[in-house]
Amino acid sequence: MAETQTNGVEVLETREWLDSLDYVLSQGGPERAGRLLQQLSLHARRAAGVNLPFTATTPYQNTIASRQQPPFPGSQEMERRIKSIVRWNALAMVVRANKIQEGIGGHISTFASAATLYEVAFNHFLQAQTESGDRDLVYFQGHAAPGMYARAYLEGRIAKEKLQNFRRELKEGGGLSSYPHPWLMPDFWEFPTVSMGLGPIQAIYQARFIRYLENRGLKKSTGGRVWAFLGDGEMDEPESLGSITLASRERLDNLIFVVNCNLQRLDGPVRGNGKIIQELEAIFRGAGWNVIKVVWGSDWDSLITNDRDGILVKRMGEITDGQYQKYFVESGAYFRHNLFGSDPRLLKMVEHLSDEQLSRMRLGGHDPIKVHAAYKAATEHQGAPTIILAKTIKGYGLGEAGEGKNITHQQKKLNEDELRIFRSRFGIPIPDEELHDAPFYRPADESPEIKYMQDRRKQLGGYLPERKVRSKPIAPVAESHFEEFHKGTDGREVSTTMVFVRLLSKLLRDPEIGKLIVPIIPDEARTFGMEALFRQVGIYSSVGQLYEPVDMDTLLYYKEAKDGQILEEGITEAGSICSFIAAGTAYANHGINTIPFFIYYSMFGFQRIGDFIWAAADMRTRGFLVGGTAGRTTLAGEGLQHQDGHSHVLALSVPNLLAFDPAFAYEIAVIIQDGIKRMYVDQESIFYYLTVTNEPLAMPGMPEGKDVKQGILKGLYRFRASTKKDAKLRAQLFGSGTIMYEVLKAQQILEEKYGVAADVWSVTSYKQLYRDGNDCDRWNMLHPGETPRVPFVTQSLKDAPGVLVAASDYMKVLPESVAQWLPRPLVALGTDGFGRSESRAALRDFFEVDAKHIVLATLTALAREKQVKLEVLRQAVKDLGINPEKANPAST
Repeated sequence: MAETQTNGVEVLETREWLDSLDYVLSQGGPERAGRLLQQLSLHARRAAGVNLPFTATTPYQNTIASRQQPPFPGSQEMERRIKSIVRWNALAMVVRANKIQEGIGGHISTFASAATLYEVAFNHFLQAQTESGDRDLVYFQGHAAPGMYARAYLEGRIAKEKLQNFRRELKEGGGLSSYPHPWLMPDFWEFPTVSMGLGPIQAIYQARFIRYLENRGLKKSTGGRVWAFLGDGEMDEPESLGSITLASRERLDNLIFVVNCNLQRLDGPVRGNGKIIQELEAIFRGAGWNVIKVVWGSDWDSLITNDRDGILVKRMGEITDGQYQKYFVESGAYFRHNLFGSDPRLLKMVEHLSDEQLSRMRLGGHDPIKVHAAYKAATEHQGAPTIILAKTIKGYGLGEAGEGKNITHQQKKLNEDELRIFRSRFGIPIPDEELHDAPFYRPADESPEIKYMQDRRKQLGGYLPERKVRSKPIAPVAESHFEEFHKGTDGREVSTTMVFVRLLSKLLRDPEIGKLIVPIIPDEARTFGMEALFRQVGIYSSVGQLYEPVDMDTLLYYKEAKDGQILEEGITEAGSICSFIAAGTAYANHGINTIPFFIYYSMFGFQRIGDFIWAAADMRTRGFLVGGTAGRTTLAGEGLQHQDGHSHVLALSVPNLLAFDPAFAYEIAVIIQDGIKRMYVDQESIFYYLTVTNEPLAMPGMPEGKDVKQGILKGLYRFRASTKKDAKLRAQLFGSGTIMYEVLKAQQILEEKYGVAADVWSVTSYKQLYRDGNDCDRWNMLHPGETPRVPFVTQSLKDAPGVLVAASDYMKVLPESVAQWLPRPLVALGTDGFGRSESRAALRDFFEVDAKHIVLATLTALAREKQVKLEVLRQAVKDLGINPEKANPAST
């Protein structure tokens, strides 16, 4: 009896406290109630040591209560009809494509679940141009691309023929790419978002780059936002969550994530035994984001409002996502029994609803009123980025064909009965006899639906997605910036990294181009000798410098400034490349020709962030990737993980990337000068990869001759001809990057000890030679009988006698890639294998790319040509101090 009385008293006390809180809410509002609760919590902790259990989540219900919702500003019925037509055309596009060609693919279910999220955004929020001239940037979820095409078709921006050629881009008249690809559709898509995970982190750094432009005075602050539409399964990608604290730390309230929480990934539930919305809420709230949950639709409002004791919300929080998925595909009776049947009070709450009504209770992500309220709150929130977690059903509207089922992501086809059900559910006026072909449907231009849609987009400044190049070409950069590097260093030893930094410093001082340069460094400025730039242009910080640096009394102290120019990103190559992409696409996205120079350990480029570099290529990014401490043998002591012998091989795979491995200061100057011209004066959609090293070497002056610059840019030129004009033994030696100096030593040894006249060629770019050779071969194959084109490397070597030997700090496959266009067989030396912690000299001996191995390779090639006797080779092995029994570095 005592326990019953105690429980009764607790119930009464609880009711009194709740009534008191309701009074405070009614009189003082939510902010006053919040302060009061904080004070109570603090008092309980101080007075009695009461520690409330930590929770990073709120109850499993909508963040915005129904009474707080703003009025919906448009016609719900008209927008529902438009959305239904878009749904149909998106579905028809995929179904038709797979009827025409088996297995062409496409995705129906992602857009089906997200249609309301997109339509509310298109009709009321996504600004193609604001009143002040800015606009929103939108990262569309890649698998929802059919929905974007379907809407553009209704807007009159995409012809029906292109919809018919979805995923068949090579058909006459053109088609539509599978996903957002600016390279393939340069007037439509802005951002590639497949592979998944690339969109979220790019959106974060894009929002930060906008603030960078504003704080540096390159762009006015005009209120444009960055939106990223994402999937809940996509949030498992490390890139999706890896930089979210940057967004909150930088207070990026111009950033909005919209996560379509349909609870399913490709194979099954995202969190079958958990709750993905609650998990993401905890992660983002903990990171300082404003989190808005859109879980339940308006049909649930009265139930939640009348849930005075919280038993319904408690029950909602107990159910796993896997079980919710089961509810979506079962009957209303199953829903009633399993969700509400656990408590008689819950059953009482829904006794007035039929099983059919229960089965039709909408989720928040399918309710435009709830979605609109979330978007409005997000756009009005200040001081932090916002994430909207919207609960939906994957394949919504597909019914038995895949709604809420594990197979829905792979659904490509619907039979006539399934098409009929979908058609009828969404009220599409297509007769039964035409359903077999899944025809597209577009009302007349003067129809209420089209007029409404066009008017809404007109009010919001135009169409999205749409890509326009908004910048104008810059004026050519003054020649004087580069002339200093043509002269060499008069014996003074400098590394090519130091040359690059010196050139960058000069460009930063230019009154015109200087302000456009964006140096990007992932916490390695001192490694690359760039600390002098701290003082010169400052490190960007959105709040300036709120502390006194420990090195303030030094000349090169760590200087942060609100208008700082350097993006010092910390230890994140992924974040740094996103800044590179944001800066390298600003010519289109913001109409500003920013010129990014992203310098990093070359090992951590293509190997680590190759997917981002591929996305940069797709996005028509411009700028310079600079691989520092490059080559397998230049980074003394660092060893396996840091030594790069393959980045130039990986660079071969990126079609619009120009890759160079310069050896000398003047080569760097020529390449960067040409790169700025081609990208920012001529407006070519290319970008550059340069490798530089930290090995101090004497830089020679640029050789005389009009063909030297052309050779540098095309990939090959003769740097030093042999002085032994009358020698019988001849060789052509190819060097690159830092190994060029080993080649020059080998030239001297060959001439002095073995009587071999060797010419030395600088190969600045095997990739340029490789592409040119293939271009010529292709043209010749397609034009039989016409005068054949001759590859540049073939032309250059046609009068160069002797054996051919190439040495580089990269894998042998790199020089071997051009062997087919050489006049004679090539002997290639390279650094195949894992790195080692050693000195440069020991590493070059280990990988067999030093001067003595180049000499031996040359003599071996001459022996194969019967020009040198085997006895000479055997003696050379001894004289050069080469161990013939050493293990192969490629496999040790």
